[in-house]
Amino acid sequence: MAKSGKARAHTNIALIKYWGKADEKLIIPMNNSLSVSLEKFYTETEVTFDSDYQNDQFILNGEEANEKETKKIQSYMDIVREVAGTNLHARIDSHNFVPTAAGLASSASAYAALAAACNEALQLRLTDKDLSRLARRGSGSASRSIFGGFAEWEKGHDDETSYAHPVDANHWEDDLSMIFVVINNQSKKVSSRSGMSLTRDTSRFYQYWLDHVDEDIAEVKRAMSSKDFKHLGEVIEANGLRMHATNLGAQPPFTYLVQESYDAMAIVHKCREMGLPCYFTMDAGPNVKVLVEKKNKQAVIEQFKKQFDDSKIIASDIIATGVEIIK
Repeated sequence: MAKSGKARAHTNIALIKYWGKADEKLIIPMNNSLSVSLEKFYTETEVTFDSDYQNDQFILNGEEANEKETKKIQSYMDIVREVAGTNLHARIDSHNFVPTAAGLASSASAYAALAAACNEALQLRLTDKDLSRLARRGSGSASRSIFGGFAEWEKGHDDETSYAHPVDANHWEDDLSMIFVVINNQSKKVSSRSGMSLTRDTSRFYQYWLDHVDEDIAEVKRAMSSKDFKHLGEVIEANGLRMHATNLGAQPPFTYLVQESYDAMAIVHKCREMGLPCYFTMDAGPNVKVLVEKKNKQAVIEQFKKQFDDSKIIASDIIATGVEIIK
């Protein structure tokens, strides 16, 4: 008898970055991280387990996935089967509503949705903590996409202790938005995985990064408690720049940023001078993400439109709800 489940999960952007793994296989990070989930970008995934299936089948956006993507999903489904104590194979139908051109990795929402759909289909009744742990095994940042609003991923020290949890911001997420400035959608010369490993193993700046992450998270929580947007922005901006600085200390040194990245940062500085508070952050790529209060979102977008094409500017509000089961 077939067993099915369907779930929706939203992607997230780390305000305090995760950079480097302590355990590559279990995806245990070197440091805690803190993120916000995005209303506009999400993945919907339906999973059907059936004894008639001989192998896992992965359908992505209506088409059968390529061999590389399928193998990765099959490896993850082996983890699900181990947790569930079953040998059933599955058909996975996944639809991404995440514009890859925006430099938004869909892996966070994809594995969070897949974990939740499997939990529903197999009636595993996992707690949010254990669902976060299961999502983490597919993609580290997926651990945070189980939750809406602000979420913190505790690095832990093993599979049991590395998971995310929501951080109460007294509904502050209702007042915030994020603007994406698309700089470049070409393949990266240095993948996130390779960049993390190289930086962790060779960068003279990496320990300084680790030494200040907990302090950054504490400051963000302090800003959240008083809804101090200026303080929040200053901390996340410095944290993002510090992460990118570790890459310059690697051997050989590398950077994800290009001239247009710096141009976008300059516009953020100009907006602040004009009385439009906003703050940037960048992940492992050249695209710039700008945190802004909803009341100033359109005014900031207009400033970016003076230098970047409309198609290069994408905005999303923050969503308060976490992963959802779709009936």
